[in-house]
Amino acid sequence: MMQQFYPSVTHSYRFELNKDMNFSAAHFIPSEEAGKCQAVHGHTYHVNVTIGGNELDSIGFLIDFKILKDIVHKKYDHSVLNDHPEFQNKFPTTELLAEQIWKTIQEVLNTRSNEPKCLQVIVRETPTSYVVYRPRQEDFS
Repeated sequence: MMQQFYPSVTHSYRFELNKDMNFSAAHFIPSEEAGKCQAVHGHTYHVNVTIGGNELDSIGFLIDFKILKDIVHKKYDHSVLNDHPEFQNKFPTTELLAEQIWKTIQEVLNTRSNEPKCLQVIVRETPTSYVVYRPRQEDFS
């Protein structure tokens, strides 16, 4: 993967972990307003996830990089995003995909005793277009 530099999120955590990953998936946006995106088409999505925390787990991780990759890649790779239940009543735009990736990761982080937080998810749909999702503080409650 080509090294990318992304916008950083301001925080006061002692540790910050960033994980880049990618997956291939198809989607369509069933609205006339979407133009060409109404038709089924695919992307190789590139994702960057930022995790912050003050405490490490018993082996010295905020969270294992492999767990993050498994959460995203196993769920979405080589799938049609419209077929996922979380997009049943909404269009799988890049914005909503970034939000859903955050929700899925944060659910796993909430089970960890060291309490890491997913601070930012960036989803790049094409080489020139990406979305940054940053949760509000109340989203962690």
